[in-house]
Amino acid sequence: MEKKNFVSMIMGTIGGVLFALGMCMCLLTEWGAFAQGVVVSAVGLAVLVAMLMVRRTMEGKSMIARPGVRTVGATLLGVAGVLVLGTGMCMTMLWGAALLVPGIVVGLLGIVMLLCLIPVCKGIR
Repeated sequence: MEKKNFVSMIMGTIGGVLFALGMCMCLLTEWGAFAQGVVVSAVGLAVLVAMLMVRRTMEGKSMIARPGVRTVGATLLGVAGVLVLGTGMCMTMLWGAALLVPGIVVGLLGIVMLLCLIPVCKGIR
């Protein structure tokens, strides 16, 4: 394993876990830790951003890159796919039994949108 991949893996794992834990702290009212959750999430996000900059530096590139149209489009598709998938999950689990089947359909649509990211990012050969 290359050094840059190892460093990215470690920093990505730490940042992802901190961000996820902070989001749980914010969104689960039973925990009563909203303010602390915001801090933990911000630290996790800062670690993830630092990981991106460290990775680019280890590759010999500038720390901050200007995103192209393809990158922005792929990001928007990913965000839209996650939101549609999450809406489908909410429809099936939270909003009542009447929305079970439509929620499954909406969730599958979100999964298809996320699967479309593979050819967008990697291309078709």
